[in-house]
Amino acid sequence: MTDKDLLNNVKKLRELTGVGFKDCKIAIDENGGDIEKSIEYLRKKGIAKASKKMGRSASEGLVLVEENNGEVSIIEINSETDFVAKNNDFLDFAKQVSKINFLTRGNLEKINESKMKNQTSVNENLINLISKIGEKITIRRANFFSKDKGKNFYYVHSAVEKNIGKIVSIVKLLNTDSKDLGQKLAMHIAASNPIAIDKDGIEKSVIDKELEIIKEELINSGKKGDIADKISNGKINKFVSENTLLNQIWIMDPQKKVSDILKENKVKDDIKILDFLRFKVGEGV
Repeated sequence: MTDKDLLNNVKKLRELTGVGFKDCKIAIDENGGDIEKSIEYLRKKGIAKASKKMGRSASEGLVLVEENNGEVSIIEINSETDFVAKNNDFLDFAKQVSKINFLTRGNLEKINESKMKNQTSVNENLINLISKIGEKITIRRANFFSKDKGKNFYYVHSAVEKNIGKIVSIVKLLNTDSKDLGQKLAMHIAASNPIAIDKDGIEKSVIDKELEIIKEELINSGKKGDIADKISNGKINKFVSENTLLNQIWIMDPQKKVSDILKENKVKDDIKILDFLRFKVGEGV
């Protein structure tokens, strides 16, 4: 290997791993100029480098869903930039982890310990990917919907491939087999982002905080006494309606609520929403 080739390989290795010149040169020398073997050689140094990247913000990435025999899993994997989220290495990693997520039923601890195709753990592969790509990458959250009781339906928004997108929503329904209704409800959830099925599902602390904000706004605007209380009650009722799934305006017909749609589609027993979930890439990061 010429000195020029050596320097070019060292430079490339530094760009891929973020490791210093001296360590990269040793790695290249020890591995006959092979970049992939040199990356493997630098794994431990890559771990140290990756840990520094963990302080940065990762709010891009993908949400992936798996479905089999009526059961559905969902997982969000984040990167710092959307460019990396389109990287083939990132995509391959995310797809493998999504399948593992289904098998581990949304258990993050088990996911990290599970073996991937190369027979090393998800966590080890994650560290290597961070070192190679040079961005913070995190497996942020996961969940699993079993086929117990109701039926599961899901919707993928801004899909980049089948079952991979930027927003994924899942809904579990009782007393209906209608795929059309289930998918439309999942689409509604993706668009309207409810925080609970009904008022009972909203934590008291959330209501209290919203009421505090409303009252402070009213006081600052000069409202007092009974008028302020009356306006506060009206605003908090509106907050509940806008954020509870059953009370939201149906996205496909502004004259109806979600609860109306469930009644219209009833065949024998009342259709009930047992659970729902919505993952949007980077939301809350």
